Amino acid sequence: MITIILIEPETPGNIGAIARSMKNFDFERLVLISPKCNHLSKEALDRATHAKEILKNALVKDFSYLKEFDYLIATTSQIGTDYNIPRSPITPEQLAEKLAKINLKNLNIGILIGREGIGLKNKEILMADFVVTIPSSKSYPTLNAAHAATVLLYEIFKKLGKNKVSEHIIFATKTEKEIILKKIDNILNKLEFATKGKKETQIKIWKRLIGKSFLTKREAFALMGFLRKLE
Repeated sequence: MITIILIEPETPGNIGAIARSMKNFDFERLVLISPKCNHLSKEALDRATHAKEILKNALVKDFSYLKEFDYLIATTSQIGTDYNIPRSPITPEQLAEKLAKINLKNLNIGILIGREGIGLKNKEILMADFVVTIPSSKSYPTLNAAHAATVLLYEIFKKLGKNKVSEHIIFATKTEKEIILKKIDNILNKLEFATKGKKETQIKIWKRLIGKSFLTKREAFALMGFLRKLE
């Protein structure tokens, strides 16, 4: 199940527009994290048009709710080099290809859409398993939140509409991921690093690798067994 998560949205019209795009592309679950406006205002409902039910069923939560997800995918226009691991992105097409290959029935996946003004903060980017960015003009790379959501949802819709061969496969959830990362952390604690920063880089890399891989449950258990021998 894929949930669209708006971080501290400020403009009712944008929330309504995102709900409309969600309806266009068969997405139903909307979560508002610490919203700064009323998502049921006339402006929001008018922009949503035939997607009013998505707004009415939207959940309003605080940041602690993000811990409920098996995978978090952040969106950003502020990309980094390959040395800036948290902001090394994939494209919407690449994300859609990944999602099309997995069984979404047993996974709770959240897509984070940032604030209209400043987008997602570094601490929110770090919470995510990986980030997605929409290729755009270098002279003006930042898209409106509603426009960015539309592009992203369209790409996912195109891929998810096709028949998948993985519907019988169970994929690793947040629980298995946390066990794997804990074992990796235990191993890293036994190793010597020239600086604290180099160790932190290893932790970030492993988190991104595990997140992007969308391991099956069988693969996750096999990796746990291997890491257990190294602990």
